[in-house]
Amino acid sequence: MKLLVLNGDGIGPEIVPAGKKCLEAVSDAHDLGITFEEEHIGLKGIELHGHACSEKVIKRIQELDGAIFGPHDNVNYPSAHQGYPNPSGVVRRSLGLFANMRPSKTRPGVPAHVPKMDIVIARENMEGFYADRNMHKGGAEFMANPDLAQSIRNISRSATKNIARAGCEFAMQRRKKISIIHKANVMKMTDGLWREVCLDVAKDYPELEVEEVILDAFAAHIVRRPQEFDVVICSNMYGDIFSDLASELAGGLGLGGSINASNDVCIAQCAHGSAPDIAGRNIANPTAMIISCTMMLTWLASKHDKPKFKKAALSLEAALAAQLLDGRTRDLGGDMNCDSFAAAVAEKVLNDQQ
Repeated sequence: MKLLVLNGDGIGPEIVPAGKKCLEAVSDAHDLGITFEEEHIGLKGIELHGHACSEKVIKRIQELDGAIFGPHDNVNYPSAHQGYPNPSGVVRRSLGLFANMRPSKTRPGVPAHVPKMDIVIARENMEGFYADRNMHKGGAEFMANPDLAQSIRNISRSATKNIARAGCEFAMQRRKKISIIHKANVMKMTDGLWREVCLDVAKDYPELEVEEVILDAFAAHIVRRPQEFDVVICSNMYGDIFSDLASELAGGLGLGGSINASNDVCIAQCAHGSAPDIAGRNIANPTAMIISCTMMLTWLASKHDKPKFKKAALSLEAALAAQLLDGRTRDLGGDMNCDSFAAAVAEKVLNDQQ
């Protein structure tokens, strides 16, 4: 197995190596044979290749087994590179990464805003209200006149079917419950189609408990009774908003791990951004990146039918949980820095196998 390492911008060059360090430890402990290759995106990509996400990067992700993908700070890219899709968008569209899976769970030792929660937001990743994702050419946000701005939303049967199936498959490995989020009572065509397709796909999984929840009601329920949800299937913008809310309820965006995946490709990428205000100070929390790497191991285990990758993912998850009890980064009330936290998790992985 070979993984591509893409540090990205801001805190990326700190948290991506932290995730890599943990993957190296778990590979050694479980004889996974993972190796790494480094490429560059973001500002470093512009400097070296003239592009924030070059064709070479896309090709190598396709050729290798996965990628650790750092955050990007496209707001601060040179003016000549403004207006282009950011690296995430380029990779997502080029590789058809339709599923953005974002877990949030309360963890012992981590101050949280709710007593108990363990959910995964299954976020559709290719269309919806975001204007960069729903047109073959050009944007879907425009102004008819100086006083009127408009945006087009796409909900397609095929894209909805993809994320619904991904969510159902995830739920089958968890507590076997899905919640379909929509506003079909108002947006009868777009969310109506979304609801119809999700319910239809769920029929292929008779073991699942299936519920549908109106969008605004879910905003209240996730705060009041988050422990009742398992896998929550959302269209793009809804999932983006609710996954940040869920991360904050669980303790903060520093816990916001995720993968972006298709049936063939998976990248580990945090749900949070590049945090340029704390970049270079070694105080970033690498937990989200470690969680993302754990999720990628689980995805690789399923794709390649490699049980030891699943065992390794569980080992890394256990080491992370233990370290969050023993010591945390400053954003979670501790005094550890990015490097020392990752080193402690890696050490726990290795010690667990001795």
